Amino acid sequence: MLLLSNQSIAVLVFGITYLLLIVNRDRALIFVWGASIILLALRVISPLDAWQALNWNVLGILFGTMVLAEFFVLSGAPAYMATRMVNATGSATFALLAITAFAGFLSAFIENVATVFIVAPLAIETARRIKVSPVPVLLAVAVSANLQGVSTMIGDSPSILLATAARMTFMDFFFMNGRLGIFFAVQIGGIAAAAILWFIFRGARGKISKREAPKVATWTPTMLIVFLVIALASSSFIPNRPETLPGLVTTIFGVLALAWNHRRKLFQMELAKLDWQTFFLLAGLFVLISSLTVSGAVASVANLMTEFAGASVLTAYILIIVASVVISAFVDNIPYTIAMLPVSQLIAERMGVNPLLFMFALVLSTSLGGNITPIGASANVVAVGVLKRQGYKVSFMEFFKIGFPVTIAAVTLGTMFLWFTWR
Repeated sequence: MLLLSNQSIAVLVFGITYLLLIVNRDRALIFVWGASIILLALRVISPLDAWQALNWNVLGILFGTMVLAEFFVLSGAPAYMATRMVNATGSATFALLAITAFAGFLSAFIENVATVFIVAPLAIETARRIKVSPVPVLLAVAVSANLQGVSTMIGDSPSILLATAARMTFMDFFFMNGRLGIFFAVQIGGIAAAAILWFIFRGARGKISKREAPKVATWTPTMLIVFLVIALASSSFIPNRPETLPGLVTTIFGVLALAWNHRRKLFQMELAKLDWQTFFLLAGLFVLISSLTVSGAVASVANLMTEFAGASVLTAYILIIVASVVISAFVDNIPYTIAMLPVSQLIAERMGVNPLLFMFALVLSTSLGGNITPIGASANVVAVGVLKRQGYKVSFMEFFKIGFPVTIAAVTLGTMFLWFTWR
């Protein structure tokens, strides 16, 4: 009888689960939690290991931002801001660039999928007003959202995971250990992306007529988000702060928003309709990935990558970047990020370099790699779905023509900045 080691079982179960996630994303929760239960049943991990694997800081940040983002959308503030921004541009080309820039701004604070849903109606309407196809406009919105989502601690799941793994505060995304943080790497990549999008939109001619901005029901959700950012930034300066403080603060703001709405009864917001799929998927992935750590599989992968790179830090750096871009172009970046963050840390430690160099490059490349294909990120899938409902079909190559050059330019410049800043 063939007896497999715990490490072999963990790798096998993870590999099969990953393949199933590629084939059918709709059943991700079933696959991930089913795999976790199998690992518990086979005693690859103990119930205590599974409980300790749950990262309450990440889950707390995710819950709070989900609630705040929902009220922010319902308030009408994003639509008002976007309309005012487009009205201020005048030029058709700059109006389209303003829409994509606004999508990037929003995604720094709310989830990328929510950003696409918010900006999509304005993007389509603006494209029609200046008589251009809305396809490249909305695809650019998704690409911009994916790019800027990693610029702050509360922007998207990979940045939340990075913050927890590297024990980063909100302000560390801007300045950390006396150096410029990942936020600036994203902005340098954003400048490259903007140049390419300008080239794509340069054919849009004429001036765009102004339209009346929709009314805002209340500015309270907007103010709550502003106060959350201030609270997280302020907590960065608290000495010996608990690791779970950002998650606790964000959860409190989410609960405050729920209490405010319960009292005012302005919006019919159902908790059941929040993105619980991502919430429980993350929880399940923490348990699943813990089996790779507990069994020693993470250390084995780190050893293999270190041996392949030899003594060259640059080779290891490029290997992490290329693998992250290619893999995340076709599969969801959340499981990959959770699995590879500890690997990148171990590789850096064994090569005697700052772990943040590899971790920043990993998260930046993973987030941007999803821009290459229509299935690389949830925001892309939503954008393509919105266009389909409007009667526009988007082919793989049509998306690739926008996503690929933006990704290559942004990743190249962003990771070069990280190399010279953090090496």
